[in-house]
Amino acid sequence: MSQLLSGSPPDGLKRDVKSLCALAGVPRATLYRTYPHLEAEFDQDLGRLRDTGEEPDARLGQIERLRTEVAALHQRLSRATTTIAELEDFRATALSRLAAQHDEIARLRRELDQAGAGQLRVIRGPP
Repeated sequence: MSQLLSGSPPDGLKRDVKSLCALAGVPRATLYRTYPHLEAEFDQDLGRLRDTGEEPDARLGQIERLRTEVAALHQRLSRATTTIAELEDFRATALSRLAAQHDEIARLRRELDQAGAGQLRVIRGPP
């Protein structure tokens, strides 16, 4: 009893009658039939721990872990949303620049066609 009620229970065990029987190596039926006073004492001690708040409810721990996980996921989602907005802005800017460059190339080609190829002089770079 003292092992379960003091500190944290060993791995795989809880603070309950089933774990008490497993640690003692006694079937539950034997505890209930032969040692009902020990089972009652265990329940009283466990009740006192819960009343004083020393025995944390496993569900409360799970709820707290899930709240922490949800908060982390909210932060991750916020960062992802910010990144997506920045990438959409970058995409819009890049497309705008590409469109402007395309228009400039098309304008230069039209000027070249209007000026005629005979008026062009070929400039060769260094050999």
